[in-house]
Amino acid sequence: MLTIGVLQMTSGVDPEANLAVIEDAAKRCAKRGALMLFTPEMSLLLDRDRARARAWIESDAPDRVIESLSVIAAKQHLDIVVGSIPVAAGGGKWANRTHYFHPDLGPPVTYDKTHMFDVDLASGESWRESNAYEPGREVVTVEDTPLGRLGLTICYDLRFPALFGALGDRRCDAIAVPAAFTRPTGAAHWHVMLRARAIEAQAFVIAAAQVGRHEDGRETYGHSLVVDPWGEVLLDMGGDAPGLGFCDIDLGRIREVRAQVPALANRREIAKS
Repeated sequence: MLTIGVLQMTSGVDPEANLAVIEDAAKRCAKRGALMLFTPEMSLLLDRDRARARAWIESDAPDRVIESLSVIAAKQHLDIVVGSIPVAAGGGKWANRTHYFHPDLGPPVTYDKTHMFDVDLASGESWRESNAYEPGREVVTVEDTPLGRLGLTICYDLRFPALFGALGDRRCDAIAVPAAFTRPTGAAHWHVMLRARAIEAQAFVIAAAQVGRHEDGRETYGHSLVVDPWGEVLLDMGGDAPGLGFCDIDLGRIREVRAQVPALANRREIAKS
């Protein structure tokens, strides 16, 4: 049995303030004996004002934050999965990038969000993530984490089973799904999709989420979840407030579920017509 920390945040437009929240959570995780900390999508900067965000993203500030997070992981002897940080990607666009920090001060493992959130919601909300962000093109896993092999995804990726199928084929033991889900889509689909992805991949799913009303005016759904390979919800942090939650993980559960329902072993390629 091992313990992980899940940080639910109401990130704002001040990266230093958001970094302080993550550092405090890392200290509390170390004190509790947790081996890993998971944070949401856009942990360091959540700002729909792209002109204002650009000044930070296209400076050297993200590099300084990444260095600070590496030091925090080392100091607290903690693996930290920072759900995502917006960084310059070249060609005038940015990347929505997960960073996995080992406590050994080595370079972080990174993953760029694959699927862009380009939608018009019935609530009147309109989002065009692809206007500013370049999609990632690689399936990324992190080997030899405290949870075993960890697959990396971000938020809207949750709606695309092929990515999770690829992570299942790689026999991931856990999959991170950091998110900043809107309230309407979260209320409709968040729990059922996360449970489905855990069942399909027969892996733990850890989904640290943004929650509440943010400085830039948006509202996010919250309900950071940890789901086991059978689809059982082990942790639900609710939709009311930020906070740090802890969850005990029994890795033996993966073997039990895969033996009971050997879906990964029985999977066959379907011919395309």
